[in-house]
Amino acid sequence: MAEITASMVKELRDATNVSMMECKRALQEAEGDKEKAFKMLRERGMAVAAKKADRVAKDGKISAQVSPDGKTGVMIEVNCETDFVTRNEIFQAFVTELTGKAMEADGNPAEAFKDEITAKVAEIGENIVLRKSEKYAVEATGSVASYIHMGGKVGVLTELGFENADTVSSGAFKELALDVCLHIAAANPAALDRDGIPAQMVEDEKELFAKQVEGKPENIIENILKGKLNKFYSQNCLLEQGFVKDDKISITDLLAAKGKEVGDTITIKRYTRWQLGEA
Repeated sequence: MAEITASMVKELRDATNVSMMECKRALQEAEGDKEKAFKMLRERGMAVAAKKADRVAKDGKISAQVSPDGKTGVMIEVNCETDFVTRNEIFQAFVTELTGKAMEADGNPAEAFKDEITAKVAEIGENIVLRKSEKYAVEATGSVASYIHMGGKVGVLTELGFENADTVSSGAFKELALDVCLHIAAANPAALDRDGIPAQMVEDEKELFAKQVEGKPENIIENILKGKLNKFYSQNCLLEQGFVKDDKISITDLLAAKGKEVGDTITIKRYTRWQLGEA
């Protein structure tokens, strides 16, 4: 049997929020295979589905900017080698500068700003990479909003749609836009709605649920499975998630309430959420 180390148990504990004893037992049964142990804990209803077995944490910063009219928004991730450089004022100012330039750039900013990045590498003495970039341009009535959490560890870019042009200047709408971004940062939805959830992910959940109801009476299995699947969607679909500031209402309910307040219909068109270092 493979040796089960304390670090292996801790990694599984961090990924699942399950007790150390249960994590050690699962690893022993799985002969040290962390992915297999994770799946076993999920089948037993112990592991939290949203947790990830492996979390990448590279240094650097995520940064975003939205134009004054809300029609354009960009988000970039710039990586460096150490936390020391991440906190350096020169690096911080450089990321802000690149974000502003990305608002005007066409194509891949990493290529457009290659010379500037090379010069900054020579100045700071660490490798610097503009790893990812996203740009939203609103073509119809609507507005882009952004939020950066934990000093650049998490970033969110969201496009909201509405019908009345005056809605964008409403205080209630601005509050909603920020709340939606805050929610996405905290709740990390898998997709906007059910159609956006990958089919394989749904099938994997169905297989898991089927194992959890083995041995139960046939006449109640269908309802149990339906309930579990609905709960899965409510945890992973942005529009069905309970609002982080008040989980008694869903994001759909929040949009409807704010729309009624401003006299408009407000929708979420799309969103991007990044965590520093994630693929």
